[in-house]
Amino acid sequence: MAFDYSTALTHLMSHVMKLYRHNVDLLIQAYDVYPGQPPLLIRLAEEDGQIQQELARKLNIKPATMTVMVNRMVKTGLVERRNDPHDQRVSRVFLTEKGRQAEKAVKEALREIEEKCFAHFTPEEKSLFRRLLQQMHNDLEDLQSSKRSSTEICTERFE
Repeated sequence: MAFDYSTALTHLMSHVMKLYRHNVDLLIQAYDVYPGQPPLLIRLAEEDGQIQQELARKLNIKPATMTVMVNRMVKTGLVERRNDPHDQRVSRVFLTEKGRQAEKAVKEALREIEEKCFAHFTPEEKSLFRRLLQQMHNDLEDLQSSKRSSTEICTERFE
């Protein structure tokens, strides 16, 4: 039987995630928060004053992407850069007061969307769904690791 992507669960899942992100973006746009920025706001609220390289690693994005994101957030007044008091070559990223308000709005939007997404789920269904998603996550991480290992082995052969 041929694979039909239009009926694949992953296809439906991608549509659900697009709708999720779109709805979150609608709820937070009044706070000058753009797509992709909520995770950074939340990380800084958890631990303010991190360096960009740390943030990029934690958010699993490229350092150049982080630079663009932070520059945009500096322009909108959500974050500011400050030199590290112990090493002037290092700058740290801090939330501004506007950024703190935006982070609270982001968390409220995420809570609201989460509530809406699972309004018709029983606690047991949510628990099962969480377990299944975690299994998918683990399987995809294993696949990524095995592909990375295969690529490294191939690269080593040609060196």
